Amino acid sequence: MTASYRYDVEVLHLLLSPAHAYFGRARDGAAEVPTTDADRAEVVAGKGIVGDRFFGKAAHMDAAVTLLAVEALEAMAAELEVGTFDPLLTRRNVVLRGAHLAPLLGQDFALETRGEPVWFRAGRPAHPCAWMDRMLAPGAHAAMRGRGGVRCQPLSNGFLSRGPAVLVSPVELDPRKAGLASALRPSRLP
Repeated sequence: MTASYRYDVEVLHLLLSPAHAYFGRARDGAAEVPTTDADRAEVVAGKGIVGDRFFGKAAHMDAAVTLLAVEALEAMAAELEVGTFDPLLTRRNVVLRGAHLAPLLGQDFALETRGEPVWFRAGRPAHPCAWMDRMLAPGAHAAMRGRGGVRCQPLSNGFLSRGPAVLVSPVELDPRKAGLASALRPSRLP
């Protein structure tokens, strides 16, 4: 697994939750489930993040880890003219600053934290659900389309840590576009 481009990013949040919080009808409210904003998370190839609701689930093997650029939430909040959003309410596993994620669809890439790379394949967009209107703000579901992040398959074992990181990409990225909505189509089939 080789890549040509390296980008300084920051891992702001590592969300781990053993159960789904958003299911059923939004009017009934979110389920009370334990959620951790971890300092460090263990990633297992082909399975996901240890302790997370998608870990080892056959239906999610190709999309067990979700990544989101915090700039997308900042842009949405500005467009909707509301205060800031709590990134953990999106239920994405890894919230990054400075990561232009859309061009990674269909690509193998790595996140290096503390010098240790963890490899992923960005398989599909992480589409928002209607719960975003209830959890973030009215209109958030529509505003998040095209910038809800990416769902990834972990290709190697390792650890991710909050703090400075390097995103290693086989394609050129533009960190200034981290918060922009895009069509989010894979650049090649996995």
